Amino acid sequence: MRPPVSACVLACDEEDPLAACLASVAWADEIVVVVDARSRDGSERIARERGARVERRAYTGDIDQKSHCVGLARHDWVVVIDPDELMQPALAAELQRALESVGEEIACFELDRLTHHLGRWIRHGDFHPDWKLRVFRRSRARWVGEDPHGRVEVDGRVRRLAGILEHRSYRDLADQVERIQRFSEQAARAMHARGRRVRLSDLLLRPPARFLRAY
Repeated sequence: MRPPVSACVLACDEEDPLAACLASVAWADEIVVVVDARSRDGSERIARERGARVERRAYTGDIDQKSHCVGLARHDWVVVIDPDELMQPALAAELQRALESVGEEIACFELDRLTHHLGRWIRHGDFHPDWKLRVFRRSRARWVGEDPHGRVEVDGRVRRLAGILEHRSYRDLADQVERIQRFSEQAARAMHARGRRVRLSDLLLRPPARFLRAY
């Protein structure tokens, strides 16, 4: 017998990919969806039709929003998944088998996320491999970092699974650029709030260094 699992999802104007995402975690014992109050499409309706527990909430930042969503879960083991992601059946089966025999020393599982962009799967550069800590015990984890990209810290061992977490993030190149601009602005505001200021060395060195790392 595996321990019960809660799947946690944040959604805002995600009606196109949300149904497939929720279907990929339908094996979970419950699904919790927090819908951004700014959402204007059918995300909330789709989530309710698929039996999820739904809460509409004003967006308070990536870390706080995810912490709140995970806090609504009834079970200790949670799977955090974005609406533009889905668990391949092989990964879902692998995870359930792993949970059936999980020991107390294991606090979380990392999943290998593979992104589909501009008509193909991207298996190089900064895109892949892309290990994400998405399955963990709530009682031994906490969200850290700064918006818009928080991360989970856990007390215990991390285990990696072989299956693929599909990621269909960008509709096209324009959508990718728009998201980069939006996330960059959020990150800049977070750094400014904690006293970080731009330096000439940042402008001269960080962009080429990032390019070389990815290349």
